[in-house]
Amino acid sequence: MFRGISPLSLDSKGRLSIPARFRDRLSESGSDQVVVTIDRDGCLLLYPLPVWEQVEARLVQLSSTNRAARSLKRLLMGHAEELQPDGSGRLLIPAPLREFAKLEKHVVLVGQGNKFELWDEQTWYRLREQWLAEDGGEAGSLPDDLESLSF
Repeated sequence: MFRGISPLSLDSKGRLSIPARFRDRLSESGSDQVVVTIDRDGCLLLYPLPVWEQVEARLVQLSSTNRAARSLKRLLMGHAEELQPDGSGRLLIPAPLREFAKLEKHVVLVGQGNKFELWDEQTWYRLREQWLAEDGGEAGSLPDDLESLSF
């Protein structure tokens, strides 16, 4: 499981150094490769390759006649890039994906269990404050099976 927040820096070529604790977990997943794609919230999603293959198999099964399903497949699969870390454990984030997520030098890697989100640092902190300030609205509409979750 990937959890926690890691403030990181992209180098001038757009490379990201994955923290060692996550590199070890990626290796344990059977592959150190990741698949990066876009997310509708404006960040990038980084999946270990074996996890992405499961997601992709589910996406392929979605109906091609359903407009929302086609849109989701176009966004996630159409922007997906397979990345191999270099000898120093760095991932080169493709320029079009960096542009989509407005990634500059300072970024935040956010563990989400089976994947990571990669955010522009300022965007992450601004949205985090917004999410914390939300009163009801979307934040109050959890699925029924999560309503009793205590934390």
